[in-house]
Amino acid sequence: MKIAFASQKLQKIFNSEKELNKKYGALQAKKIMIRMKVLESSVNLEEVSPQKPERRHQLKGERKDQFAVDLVHPFRLVFKPDREPVLTPDGGIDLKQVTGVIILNVEDYHGE
Repeated sequence: MKIAFASQKLQKIFNSEKELNKKYGALQAKKIMIRMKVLESSVNLEEVSPQKPERRHQLKGERKDQFAVDLVHPFRLVFKPDREPVLTPDGGIDLKQVTGVIILNVEDYHGE
């Protein structure tokens, strides 16, 4: 999959193991790098497992156009399709059509 970032600052952090370690700590940085490899090596979002360890899942409510994968609990890597998603007849997102994502952030959205 094609990977883009919500900001140049985030891209700079994610493109450097040293910066990832500095920002998120060694364990979280390692998980982030693993999840990024999974995203990069997938042809589309359907190939990213909805089961652990990735646990790809679509968010709800105002964030229904966003997805997340698990990192070190309770944190998630949050991203969205890089273009307007194709919808399925039942109104869901056709994951086979999502071939690029924009990384938004690393967060604990349950702690909001």
